[in-house]
Amino acid sequence: MKYKLFDVVRLLKDFSEEGVFKGEVAAIVEVYTNPMEGYELEFVGEGGITKALFAVRPDDIELAGR
Repeated sequence: MKYKLFDVVRLLKDFSEEGVFKGEVAAIVEVYTNPMEGYELEFVGEGGITKALFAVRPDDIELAGR
């Protein structure tokens, strides 16, 4: 497992269909290991309202602190 629950990550590519783009940050809110590794991300906008919520593969993100 590369990342853990509640890690803050940055997108490495655009997800325009979800309304988020490369460089935006999100929190990992679920970790999937079966049948493959994946991470549910929550993007928060103005006023703390969820802007987007969807799953990505490990190669689509990096830790925001890097």
